[in-house]
Amino acid sequence: MTLADVLLAAFGILALGAGLAVVRTDRIVRAGLWLAVAFAGIAGAALVLAAEFLAWVLVLVYVGAIVVLLLFATMLTKAPTDRSEDIDRVRWPGGLIAGGVGLGLAAVMVGAFGWTKAEVRSVGDAAAMGEAVFAEWVLPFEVLSLLLLSALVGAVVVSTRSR
Repeated sequence: MTLADVLLAAFGILALGAGLAVVRTDRIVRAGLWLAVAFAGIAGAALVLAAEFLAWVLVLVYVGAIVVLLLFATMLTKAPTDRSEDIDRVRWPGGLIAGGVGLGLAAVMVGAFGWTKAEVRSVGDAAAMGEAVFAEWVLPFEVLSLLLLSALVGAVVVSTRSR
């Protein structure tokens, strides 16, 4: 067992534990913060697997944009952040369904790939990826930025009081 294996397992356990904390917490702000920890664990696993570009995209897009958008939307709409007796539900059906889906996905993956070892490819080229993003995918990239901007403007409009 190498250091990379230990680090990959540690980041996987961190991401899994934080994901469980997202689901188990009863406060939305804490769920958003645990979500940021889960994304950071996944980014750490990507760093161990020598996918630096993917790791930094995960940090910038998911931790830096999605989680911040979730927290700003919660704060701007003045949604209740404390425990609420109105939305408490029995949790075992959701856990049963999630466990079944997880086992089903594991069975599909093992059935499709078996226990074979994957071939390790050479390290990717960030310059080629940047050229592809800003040459071939520039229009979807800009549309996505406009969509996020309109969501932020919409959150501000919803949060203001009408007179």
